[in-house]
Amino acid sequence: MAYSIHVSLFAHTLTLQQNNRAIKTYPIGVGKMLTRTPIGTFYIINKAPNPGGPYGTMWIGLSKKHYGIHGTNNPASIGKNVSKGCIRMHNRDVNELARIVPIGTPVYIRP
Repeated sequence: MAYSIHVSLFAHTLTLQQNNRAIKTYPIGVGKMLTRTPIGTFYIINKAPNPGGPYGTMWIGLSKKHYGIHGTNNPASIGKNVSKGCIRMHNRDVNELARIVPIGTPVYIRP
């Protein structure tokens, strides 16, 4: 099954697609003005449950060094431009996403 992740920074959404069909859309938090979320095509390179610190219950690392999709200890930040460039999700959502997508899944981040 071919999965892909499509991030809209403007809409604050992360859409999971399977075989080019949207199957789930999640609300996200993204980078603030001085530390914007990078735009481009990246790939999932690792997953780490319970990474500690402000990363919530799951870290999904991207092929762009130091960037990832992760949970948050501050659910009020979802829907806002508040991070240092990472993509924040509710812990339950990032846990669900991590269970579904394999390492190597493409992540398309658009404005």
